[in-house]
Amino acid sequence: MSKRKLRNLSNDGAAPVPQGYGMHCIGCRSTVSQMTPELRCPECGDLLEVIYPWLAQRGDAQHCDLEPSTLKTVWRERRLSSKVIDRSGVWRFRELLPILARPEDPVSLIEGNTPLYALHACASRLGLKRVLAKHQGMNSTGSFKDTGMTVAISVAREQGFRWVGCASTGNTSASMAAYAARAGMRSLVLVPEGRIASGKLAQTLEYGAVTCMMATDFDGCVRVMSEIIRRAPVYLLNSVNPFRVEGQKTAAIELAEQLDWAAPDHVIVPGGNLGNASALGKGFEELVALALIKHLPKISIIQAAGANPLVRCVRETAGEKLIPVRAETRATAIRIGNPASWKKAVEVLRATGGACEDVTDEEIAQAKAELAAEGIGCEPASAATLAGLKKLVRSGFVQPDDSVVLVLTGHSLKDPEYTLEAQKGQPANLPIAAEPSADSVLRILERFSY
Repeated sequence: MSKRKLRNLSNDGAAPVPQGYGMHCIGCRSTVSQMTPELRCPECGDLLEVIYPWLAQRGDAQHCDLEPSTLKTVWRERRLSSKVIDRSGVWRFRELLPILARPEDPVSLIEGNTPLYALHACASRLGLKRVLAKHQGMNSTGSFKDTGMTVAISVAREQGFRWVGCASTGNTSASMAAYAARAGMRSLVLVPEGRIASGKLAQTLEYGAVTCMMATDFDGCVRVMSEIIRRAPVYLLNSVNPFRVEGQKTAAIELAEQLDWAAPDHVIVPGGNLGNASALGKGFEELVALALIKHLPKISIIQAAGANPLVRCVRETAGEKLIPVRAETRATAIRIGNPASWKKAVEVLRATGGACEDVTDEEIAQAKAELAAEGIGCEPASAATLAGLKKLVRSGFVQPDDSVVLVLTGHSLKDPEYTLEAQKGQPANLPIAAEPSADSVLRILERFSY
């Protein structure tokens, strides 16, 4: 791979912020005109956030050119279109994504358009009126990462990059590799050895990523990738990338549309590197600012007890200081001890009045089984949302008449080993040895009183 600077990069490796939107730092709040390779503020090193002219008067729809009723009509009519850009559940909402100079040509795998399921049995057990699951695992590569990746990869291609890279616990690498292949680009992936589920690794390899297994954890992979992007023309696609957040926020728009533009009382999301919670918070805030919904839902974040730096941050420092941990949990997608987007997540919790809880691996496994009993499969990290909901109901934070949406972030086939291992403790669900005859099978059925 050549070390020469690619077009649209200045001599110090910084890329200009295109016209049509701005960028500011979430720490020092300064306006940023050049993005460093690390995609952080050149002044204080904090994360960046995309801002738009139509949000200059935040919360004042009268000063915005985007008319709510017109947006709703345009977005609904695009669902009947045969164009890729209209069929995408991200780019269908492109009025809120003025990112590309050539908006008609994004890198897309028809992402988004994920289902919203009613969880009747779960709601009944918890004494709740309405519990829904927004299943982002039904995206093209099986996780919510696709909604952000389509935007960030499109930006990378437009800026002239040939290589993209990420550190990953699996879902980011699978998504990035797929979108890079679709764009005709190359991808570099750093993953922690022995800590990535086989389903995610198989995807990453199949899509052609240069995949390096490293004897460290996710946070160690992040440190190595940070050095790589300073020394080679590789565009970073971890969740610090502000354009990924822009794509991921469209799940909030899609959810609001599915609920006829009535926001739920609660949205509960798993917490790993915390980019998704940040994105959903930004999406809902923009919907309120544009008068598309009337109020913000309370966004709550659930972490695994063995990987709970945000929970400790909130409990022990009131959200002022992150407390990194050595992450250990079977829910590999959220096995992150030093999340990059923690400040953004704290802002979302404060702005929406949400809660932050942790749950054990045993509680996650039980919740995953309960979702499966309703025909809804998901990877372990996703089930943390239901496990967390149980705690929020017990504490009184979620009331019986509240409407609740659980965000399921990954498909069940992402981690098949976890599911097979869990079934060992459930003998009734194990395969049963049978002779190749109808009589043999019928004798087995008699055990189940069919």
